[in-house]
Amino acid sequence: MEPGPPGSSGPAEPGPCLSGQRGADHAASASLQSAARTEPGRHSLAVAAVLPAGGCGERMGVPTPKQFCPILERPLISYTLQALERVCWIKDIVVAVTGENMEVMKSIIQKYQHERISLVEAGVTRHRSIFSGLKALAEDQLNSKLSKPEVVIIHDAVRPFVEEDVLLKVVTAAKEHGCTDYDLEFGTECLQLALKYCRTKAKLVEGSPDLWKVTYKRDLYAAESIIKEIISQEICVVMDSKEDNKHVGHLLEEVLKSELNHVKVTSEALCHAGRHLQQIILDQCYNFVCVNVMTSDFQETQKLLSMLEESNLSILYPVVVVSVHFLDFKLVPPSQKIENLMHIKEFSKKVKERNILLYGLLISYPQDEQKLQESLRQGAIIIASLVKERNSGLIGQLLIA
Repeated sequence: MEPGPPGSSGPAEPGPCLSGQRGADHAASASLQSAARTEPGRHSLAVAAVLPAGGCGERMGVPTPKQFCPILERPLISYTLQALERVCWIKDIVVAVTGENMEVMKSIIQKYQHERISLVEAGVTRHRSIFSGLKALAEDQLNSKLSKPEVVIIHDAVRPFVEEDVLLKVVTAAKEHGCTDYDLEFGTECLQLALKYCRTKAKLVEGSPDLWKVTYKRDLYAAESIIKEIISQEICVVMDSKEDNKHVGHLLEEVLKSELNHVKVTSEALCHAGRHLQQIILDQCYNFVCVNVMTSDFQETQKLLSMLEESNLSILYPVVVVSVHFLDFKLVPPSQKIENLMHIKEFSKKVKERNILLYGLLISYPQDEQKLQESLRQGAIIIASLVKERNSGLIGQLLIA
């Protein structure tokens, strides 16, 4: 599969249910994805994918092969596997890795709970690695969980941003089209080899920006920036059910909506059942603002952290939790309250092991209306920065708005 034409933009959004399309583009994308789920079934196509992942990444200039380089502390190839796993009609995904990286790949599959993945040993070249994957799919091996497919998608392990509609076009073209002069002129060496040795029909399907490839070290930073942008598009403000506390929480929510008009801001009460909040977690919101009013402990925040830990939401992406404390310094000396709030360091170290990034934010309350609004705006800016940057160096810090 080839990238889009020269000058095309960066990758589209990764993630299990994430899409950056808006308006008409979103509707078109949803329609195509719906077709992708039904059309292969209509034709009873058996589809598999082979990922050659045996490269050493010389052009990357780092000792780790680029497919295993971390993005937000997660290996690049895991994002690629996730993109293919989202496509329910791809039955098997075969990854070709070198013998020395076989255990590394197994640990990635286990840690990030990938499914439908089989491993084969890579060859000394890309083509031999592809052949190893095809051979595993073609052979009727005893106790093999693989079944022989009609169509095999060959996809680079370092192209993590492929969308389902492109995969559908490739599968459809593989069944329906012959080869053209354009294909021979602009196709890859894989296409030419298929034509030369396999006596099969072929068709060049023009790719999209989704097929952006990580090649150089700078591409890792670009990919990380894009992923951060996508998982920062929704913030849930969590507050307890007391009316006074909900009032302050809703004030913060409204300021966040006003200051971050490109971000979806929702709110939920942290009640005992927590069913609505659990649904938000299931819907894969990766950013939470927990509102604590007139208290210097972390009881409400700890409830939220427990729910997040139990959900395993943070397996694939780091989850941001900002513990916001509204305190009246006229009642208790600031030094005493801040000392209590410094326990955030202990909590942050514990949850960091589960890929949850915990930050603290302190806002003086009550204040007159003008001062409170200014503090809330400053708090919204801080929250937006923490959510967008996901800076692990600031976890456990207590910031003041």
